[in-house]
Amino acid sequence: MSEVIRKSKLAKHAAQLMGNLTTEQKNEALLLMADALITEQQAIIAANAKDLQKGKELGTSASLLDRLALNESRIAAIAEGLRQIAELPDPIGDTLESFDRPNGLRIRKIRVPLGVIGIIYEARPNVTVDAAGLCLKTGNAVVLRGGSSALFSNEKIVEVLHTALERSALPADALQLIVSADRSSVDEMLKLNGLIDVLIPRGGQSLIQNVVNNASVPVIETGAGVCHTFIDQSAQLDMAVRIGINAKAQRPSVCNSMETLLVHEAIAEQHLAAIAEAFQGAHVELRGDERSRELVPSMLVAEQAAWGTEYGDYILNIKVVKDLDEALAHIREYGTMHSECIVTEDAANAEKFLQEVDAAAVYHNASTRFTDGFEFGFGAEIGISTQKLHARGPMGLPALTSTKYRVYGSGQIRE
Repeated sequence: MSEVIRKSKLAKHAAQLMGNLTTEQKNEALLLMADALITEQQAIIAANAKDLQKGKELGTSASLLDRLALNESRIAAIAEGLRQIAELPDPIGDTLESFDRPNGLRIRKIRVPLGVIGIIYEARPNVTVDAAGLCLKTGNAVVLRGGSSALFSNEKIVEVLHTALERSALPADALQLIVSADRSSVDEMLKLNGLIDVLIPRGGQSLIQNVVNNASVPVIETGAGVCHTFIDQSAQLDMAVRIGINAKAQRPSVCNSMETLLVHEAIAEQHLAAIAEAFQGAHVELRGDERSRELVPSMLVAEQAAWGTEYGDYILNIKVVKDLDEALAHIREYGTMHSECIVTEDAANAEKFLQEVDAAAVYHNASTRFTDGFEFGFGAEIGISTQKLHARGPMGLPALTSTKYRVYGSGQIRE
């Protein structure tokens, strides 16, 4: 029996035990997990150092190493995420609808766990903890398959979390980690109907498309983040630059960072040079269209493929557009329905942008970096869904539930 099948069977059995747990029992387990991360932080950091060293030897980029790195402050933030999940309302058992039928049947629609959730992700070990916390809080078991670049970190983290779970009422088998780095382990998860109830991929576009295109298990798609900011003609320039710098440079490796800046030609004529200087001061490499490079010759050329690229790095495309309609057209062609922003003082243009842009999150005068479960008040997040079925946007606790109808009768039969 393969590792994937063996651990998925353990998770399936554990999921059947989770339904009888109380909110208090689940919260207690989350707090024990948070405390264990702090207690064992030096062991986790030591394991993470092995992953970082291996990444450096393989020539991994600085931005990807940043996504991988753990330190005391990041572990403290991860543990705090678990504590916040414990404080959030438990959606399991919530009544969504309640109604009576003329024949006397009383029908209630309630939230229930999904069952076993498989999560396939890449180089961010914090996902291991976030996923565990969110899934366990909602009464689900979880099978994790992280990337090989974080293998030592993930193994140590799950070992620490298992130790905490063994002191709780939750079955420790509800948390499983696939340690095989072989591609076949992912392929096997994609076909485990009957053991895994839903798959959630988190990572780059190639990973996500592999899961979406090849899975027979249902998938909640978390999309790539080719995100845009449009500086409209009426924008306050200082605000626009602050928002743009934050959206690109605050943490460029994440999916809600900006990849393309669209600038109204009326702004560009006078101010693009200053805007470019601000980004270059933040160590951002600029690649521009023909008009942008006429105004700022130091920019590199943005080739055609650049407009659809998620860099995850200190690289930014800049394009001059004649008006809002051209900005909207560009976003329709190259956006990934993740997060899009307009900076403008024109209320009509803001409303048109918010109405017409098809994305999980649309912003007026605020950075796309806020598309995040923590920032939305959801605690940790399982991912940011860019699809339209089941869940969209930052996925917190309710997104990890399904529904069940409870029907109460008094002997009714159907004629």
